[in-house]
Amino acid sequence: MAQGRAEIKALLDAHGLRPRRAFGQNFLADPNLVDRIVRTAGVGPGDHVVEIGAGTGTLTVALAAAGADVVAYEVDQKLIPLLEEVLAPTGVDLRPVDATKVDLGEDLGPGPWTMVANLPYNVGTPLVLDVLRNVPSVQRLIVMVQREVADRFTAQPGTRVFGVPSVVVALHTRSDIAFTVPPSVFYPAPDIESAVVVMDRVEPSPLSETAIELAGVAFRQRRKMLRRSLTDACDDAEGVLQEAGIDATARPEDLEPGDFLRLAEVMA
Repeated sequence: MAQGRAEIKALLDAHGLRPRRAFGQNFLADPNLVDRIVRTAGVGPGDHVVEIGAGTGTLTVALAAAGADVVAYEVDQKLIPLLEEVLAPTGVDLRPVDATKVDLGEDLGPGPWTMVANLPYNVGTPLVLDVLRNVPSVQRLIVMVQREVADRFTAQPGTRVFGVPSVVVALHTRSDIAFTVPPSVFYPAPDIESAVVVMDRVEPSPLSETAIELAGVAFRQRRKMLRRSLTDACDDAEGVLQEAGIDATARPEDLEPGDFLRLAEVMA
């Protein structure tokens, strides 16, 4: 059964539950949007899909109905009896653990995996960045996050929201915002707009981690020129920047992700 607002509320009421702010719970309550996410993901029979934050199972059921083999994580133990009821006919592998507290690559096993998830607002950014840096078996991500987070993930250099998350995403994927999502499709409705981001993994440089660390140092003082903000990372910041062909008076948001790689190469 498709889950609209009334169905979700009835399910929660039947189990004596309410959405919990502590877990960032805003449940998808629009079957048409759920179908659109599944179509955007393009998953089907034979595909291995991981969902983080199964909620009331509305997206989980749709992914299973598309024929995918689904592993769904849910941290809220109070939701597990509800999910066991909803997912009983689907064959979904429900894992009642906090996905941010496990070695996801080891827990999932060999891929390739596609992550499809309405990510809880309180874990979206760190979880996506961790997966990109540490779980290469997840080859594709279709994730719904706050619109401002989606903007940071896909930001271009020179923009106000360009930062370390933008660098991590750019060094590991080709990414794009597929579509935006209004608050009205959730129960309860959040105060902000959301967006679905599609990320297709690319082979990262062996120096990507060093480049990300350098970006982290630079963006901690994003208002300063690089010759000053990078002094914590190297003794001769100005010389390193010159050798990399980067203007020492530029600021971190002026650099392309590839510029941080060039810096890493010079310092290697």
